[in-house]
This record gives sequence, C-alpha cells and structure tokens, in this order.
Amino acid sequence: MSNFSQNTQEDPIFNLIKQEEVRQAEGLELIPSENYVSANVLKAMGSILTNKYSEGYPSFEGLNWQEAKTSQRNHETNFNWNEDQISEQVLPNYRYYGGQTNVDRIERLAIERAMKLFHADHANVQPHSGAPANEAVYSAWCQPGDTILAMDLSHGGHLTHGSPVTRSAHLYNFVPYKMKNIETGEIDYEEIRRLAHEHQPRIILAGFSAYPREMDWAKFVEIGREINNCLLMADVAHIAGLIAGGVAKNPLDYGFHVMTTTTHKTLRGPRGGLILSTGKVTSPLKKPAKTLENIPTLIDRAVFPGMQGGPHMNTIAAKAVAFGEALQPEFQDYAKNIVANAAQLAEELQKRGFQLVTGGTSNHLILADINKSFGIDGKTAEIAIDKIGLTLNANAVPDDPLPMFRPSGIRLGTPAITTRGCQPDDMAQIAEWIKQAIDARENEKRLGVLREEVREFCRALQLSSV
Repeated sequence: MSNFSQNTQEDPIFNLIKQEEVRQAEGLELIPSENYVSANVLKAMGSILTNKYSEGYPSFEGLNWQEAKTSQRNHETNFNWNEDQISEQVLPNYRYYGGQTNVDRIERLAIERAMKLFHADHANVQPHSGAPANEAVYSAWCQPGDTILAMDLSHGGHLTHGSPVTRSAHLYNFVPYKMKNIETGEIDYEEIRRLAHEHQPRIILAGFSAYPREMDWAKFVEIGREINNCLLMADVAHIAGLIAGGVAKNPLDYGFHVMTTTTHKTLRGPRGGLILSTGKVTSPLKKPAKTLENIPTLIDRAVFPGMQGGPHMNTIAAKAVAFGEALQPEFQDYAKNIVANAAQLAEELQKRGFQLVTGGTSNHLILADINKSFGIDGKTAEIAIDKIGLTLNANAVPDDPLPMFRPSGIRLGTPAITTRGCQPDDMAQIAEWIKQAIDARENEKRLGVLREEVREFCRALQLSSV
C-alpha cells in the first residue's frame, strides 16, 4: 500500500490529539453526555472499515429470535441467537455496492445484539447521531404540519423535541409539556392527557436531556392508547446504558413502539445513534402500509434512503462491540455504580449549598441552579471548574430567567467518572473541588493548586481507552 504521508507524525493534528489524550487522563469528565470507550471500541472505530461504502441494508432473511410479547420480555429472556452462525453466514447482497460480505455480517451482529439488549423486534444501527435518529422517526410516521407532544426544552427536553431553532420545529407542530412541580420533578400526566386529547398528536414523545428523575412509561402508554393511531416514542439517549444495565426501566417493556438513543453517554459506545422498534420486520426495499405494525420498516426507509447516504461501517462495528460489552454481567455492576455515584454526589453538593433542580437525582445526571445557590451564572461556574480539570456544562434550569449562553445552571453526571473507577466515597472530594473552584473563580493561584490536586487524584484512575 502506498504511503500517502511520509511525515504523518509531523502533522499538528496528532500533537493535538495527544494533548487531548493528556487532558482526558489528567481530569475528570462530568458532562453526563460523555464517557470513555474501551480499547476494542476504539480499535473498531479506527479500522479499515472506514474505507467501505455500504449504502442499503443487510438481508433480514433468517432472523431467528424467540417470539415474545413485549410486556413479557426481561433481561433473562432467551432470544436463541447463534452469533457464530451469524458471523459466518453469507447473505444475499441487497446493497448498492459490491464487496459487502463482511460488513453485512457486522451490521447483522450489531442489529441483533441491540435487539437482545433492549428487547426490541428490530434495530436500525445506521443513524449517525441521536438527532437524525429522532428526525427519521418523525419523517417515518408524520406528515409536515402533524402534531408531536414532547417535553419542553427548559424543563429537561432536547433540542430535537421541538426547540424553534431546529429544522423539525419548522416541519411539525410541537406541543410542549412541563414539570408540574420543579421542586420534586413531578410531571403532570393529567395535563399530558388533556393536551393529547385536545391536539390529537401523531407522536407522544417521552424523553429528556436534562431531567434528573424517572419517567412513568406506563402512564405515557395509557395516554397514548387513548389517541387514535398515536405512535409512542421514547428518547432514552441519556439512560440507554442504565436500561441495558437493568437499573432503569425499559419503555419497550411497557408498550412503546419506538425507542431512540445515542450509543455513547451511559451506553459507553462510539458517538452514534440507534433506533429500536417493535412490530413486523420486512425488507426495506418494498414500501409497506403506514401502520404501527410496520413501523420498523418505515423507519428503515426513513433512515436510508430518506435521510442518510452511506452508513459509517467503522462506527457500526464499534456499536456492535459496545453492545456486546453491555450484554456482559459486569455491565450491570457498572450501571448500578453510575446511579450510586450520582446519588452520593448530589447529596454532597447539597451539603455545600448547591440547590438542585428536583431536589436530587434518580438517574445519572444532576442539574444545579448556580444562580440561586451562589448568585452567579452557570457559564462562570463552568469556566472556573474547567480550570481545575473538572469538565461539566452550563445548562438552563426550568423557566430560566437568564439568557441561553449565560444560563442559571450547571449540568453534571457520573457515567465517565464511574468508567474511570470512581466510587461513592470519592464524591465528597469531587463536590468539594467544585465548590472550591466556584469560590476561587477569580483567584488563579488557588485554582492552580486545585488543578494539581485533581491531576494527582487522576493519576491513580484507569483510562483503558488511551
């Protein structure tokens, strides 16, 4: 093979990558959207699969999983998949390019591992991220102008759940719902029922990006079934790993039709998206009737050719590796530790005067109102905390009085630090560093001392991916 660059290591890109490697190793990532992947996930991402175009899908012939009603599925359900047989099977070429034998097997393994992990009838592993995954579901089921009922951004929803700055908000009519009680995080399900009956949405969307509590999936299903031909969709991008690890409830087990997620965050895979669905799986080459039973195929067609071209096969391989890791028993321990660490960190922050939205957390993330707590904005806190090697993000709080880029809150979580090996006993120290950084935000000398303390702490922690 020809060498395209004789001086690859002289490219400043690689020096910057090395610097980022050092930054990650010598600090703690507290952004709840971030995590560290395994060495095997990195190996798949940097593989020769980067070279391959594979527009289309592998054949779905011979899919052989145990038939079971969604409500009956659990982590002990035996789907009777033979991965050795899948990895050796030569499938018919339904792609738009040749040379697909190996990538077809890889994508089939990714699909079937995801199905097993999340109790789904089908998985589309091709979305490049969570946003296009959500867009694909909207376009699969809705027409422009149709109504989607979703959580308000300021109360914990996501940009793609109807924020006016997004493309989807101009295509569809999003009707927002909010928390009933910000102090407890309680959602007014009767208000959601009222809105659903008033607006007759095509989709009821449950999910969040900054909501520290659990949603009642059963109540959403109850409401959705009262609305004619309404698709129940859950965006679990933040808690997918907690679902996989058995410490958060699975919306598909309660009767949701579709579940979207990213494959990083708590799931600890590569940056990418995933769409899981229940229903009848058929070839995407033929357009099916627009029914809830056919939603898996409608989604496949919406992803390709509807929204995306060639899938990133290196990323799909890395997703397959991550799904395989999440199916191992030790992943359940990891998920339990995430929640335990978050609960302890929330408690330690409250001891130090932090006012937390909803009064704490039931999952992996914490939202603190810094404006109410200390009279500063979240961005000021974020910058100070970053200087000592702790990374989190400024975030709006419900009905935030401050501007978007200087919001009142900070958002932090425990997936990444749990991957590094942090335990509940470490949370007091982390909370203390956060408080001290805020107090010393104008004292560069003191921030430097705290930075060295964090660096020394991190030297004892594992970082397997680098």
